[in-house]
Amino acid sequence: MAQRETIIILDYGSQTTQLIARRVRELHVYAEILPWYADPERVTALSPKGFILSGGPNSVYDENAPTLPDYVLDAQIPVLGICYGMQVLTQRMGGNVVPGAEREYGPAHVRVVDPVAPLFVGLPDSLPVWMSHGDRVEALPEGFRVLARSENDIVAAIGDDARRIYGTQFHPEVHHTPQGAEMLHRFLYDICGCAGTWTSEAFIEQAVARVRAQVGEKTVILGLSGGVDSAVVAALIQKAVGEQLTCIFVDTGLLRRDEAKQVEATFYEALGMKLVVVDASERFLTALAGVIDPEEKRRIIGEQFIRLFETEARRLNDAKFLAQGTIYPDVIESAGSQTAHRIKSHHNVGGLPEDMDLALVEPLRDLFKDEVRRVGLALGLPEKLVWRHPFPGPGLAVRILGEITPERVSTLQAADLIFLDALWDAGLYRETSQAFAVLLPVRSVGVMGDGRTYANTVALRAVTTEDFMTADWARLPYDLLGKVANRIVNEVAGVNRVVYDVTSKPPATIEWE
Repeated sequence: MAQRETIIILDYGSQTTQLIARRVRELHVYAEILPWYADPERVTALSPKGFILSGGPNSVYDENAPTLPDYVLDAQIPVLGICYGMQVLTQRMGGNVVPGAEREYGPAHVRVVDPVAPLFVGLPDSLPVWMSHGDRVEALPEGFRVLARSENDIVAAIGDDARRIYGTQFHPEVHHTPQGAEMLHRFLYDICGCAGTWTSEAFIEQAVARVRAQVGEKTVILGLSGGVDSAVVAALIQKAVGEQLTCIFVDTGLLRRDEAKQVEATFYEALGMKLVVVDASERFLTALAGVIDPEEKRRIIGEQFIRLFETEARRLNDAKFLAQGTIYPDVIESAGSQTAHRIKSHHNVGGLPEDMDLALVEPLRDLFKDEVRRVGLALGLPEKLVWRHPFPGPGLAVRILGEITPERVSTLQAADLIFLDALWDAGLYRETSQAFAVLLPVRSVGVMGDGRTYANTVALRAVTTEDFMTADWARLPYDLLGKVANRIVNEVAGVNRVVYDVTSKPPATIEWE
């Protein structure tokens, strides 16, 4: 298999570093994110076609500020510095960076002063962009020229065509820079000379080869949840090692209504996969009895899953590997990256015991959700399955705030089913990226008939997003929300109030726990 063309993104701590990778991959070029202090041998072994230096929160004059590794310039391949990346390039190559009189943050316009520059050729002279910086470039390194300026005449883009090194003070990777994708396309294709071979089919070929090399002739077990991530992993590993894969579906008692029946019908009957269904609902609910803290819930569920899988693996004799549908946002939110703060532990990456006997197989670990869906379609999975909303590994345990009991699980299952059915009936399921109900540890006074009630509150959550790193609340029709609320209150025992969550991510997360 030929070496894939790779762009290395050096991460200086920007909140949009992952977006850079997404944009590059959308342009059919593989991108790999590494911390700016990555081992040089690791970087050069990838034979990169170019470097992109991300933004970051530092000033180049901060004590212990991130620097530019020697290999970036020594490689004599194209470089694009973004925001802090441009500033660290400028300082390292002999230019001058100074604190700005005022910070530029948010939407802005830049004026292209060199329209024949490779980054901007064919684009309008005035471009809307997104700025986020305090320092500014005052003097350019030798060989560079100004390519664009902001409205207040600050240097917005620089370039050295001879050395193929460029910098933008703005962020081309965000949607607020509408022509940003075109600029990145010019960098990748016109400057780096990429051919654009990174496709779903190429990923499948490479992932299959990696799985075969890792697994050999051993048995792999997969914790199948019924969601798109684990479904795509199942199809991918089945393509790689066929009958060596055994899918284990665990009914934790924390699933959506009729989930177990649907999974068995889809994966065993329709797709022909080896499937073992384990009813462990009593085991999980007993282990979670009285537990309120969400991190403790995740830890317990992760522990129970692994111990159960290890038991099943012993029955399979040679099972040595556990496959998971871990994707990139799971890794980031669980502090799996070098620069991210831990937000919460994900079942896939944050709740696993250190002494487990199974080695992990995670072929989707570097993909975003939209990439996973494209791979699923390329593998021939049913479209309705591929576009199914995500469901957390811990299931309803993290959608029941407070204590988990069989009665509270049943209440939430009923409310959630009403909400999702209403979205399907209204043709809005695909218009939302994730939608679900949450049972709150809050009771309120109500009136039903002529009597006073003191009952539970259900929150409805629906979001739209491209990558699940950020999300906005879905503007669902009031009539639909009213219909759903009315049905829940009338049909679900013990609920007398329904609220709708109108918080974006950030500051909130998509799930409530």
